[in-house]
Amino acid sequence: MRSLFVLALFALSACVATVEDGPPPAASQPPPPAVSADVAARNFVEVVRRVEPVAERVCRAEAPRLDCDFRIAVDDRPGQPANAFQTVDGQGRPYIVFTLALIADARNSDELAFVLGHEAAHHIAAHIPKLQQNALGGAMLGGLLAATLGADSRGIEAGQDLGATLGARRYSKEFELEADALGTVIAHRAGYDPLRGAAFFARIPDPGDRFLGTHPPNAARMDTVRRVMARLE
Repeated sequence: MRSLFVLALFALSACVATVEDGPPPAASQPPPPAVSADVAARNFVEVVRRVEPVAERVCRAEAPRLDCDFRIAVDDRPGQPANAFQTVDGQGRPYIVFTLALIADARNSDELAFVLGHEAAHHIAAHIPKLQQNALGGAMLGGLLAATLGADSRGIEAGQDLGATLGARRYSKEFELEADALGTVIAHRAGYDPLRGAAFFARIPDPGDRFLGTHPPNAARMDTVRRVMARLE
């Protein structure tokens, strides 16, 4: 495992932590028991060892023009919520960042493997440049609309900001489902159980199907994993 450090880079929207308010998960069955800090750390190291090379092989096959040398990082700042995200540095090198809280909250290796596969899939599918392009187009449209309506410079700037936000969110749900699908393939090829790994959806609030929400409903994500697994099996 290469780079374990805190990154201050442009990040894709958080994928594991639920950033939108929503109803608590339904208590259909008790969640898996929590594991000790030592077990969580060992699980994480082993998952990175097994999943990273699989993700890199999938990346080279699916997106040969991309930098597929993933760097795995841990954000060890105190007080950070359970979260993981994918980002790139100024040279386009892909990073996948886990917070300590997410590593500790994972109940088994399958959950960590699914998360790692999901975040790698964001890079393979080029979701960050697509989000940036959508945000830029939205900013241009928002600023043009504000100018057409006679707004001053501050109003035009506000229109650009709003347009960028709306543009970036336009396809974010679809990107999450795409990453769930390819992440399922990656975790499965690494020898993990994506269905068991995606069980963390049952422990986080459901964002529902909100207009311009950043994440799809948990049920849609589980359906995606089941559908891909049915094809793989």
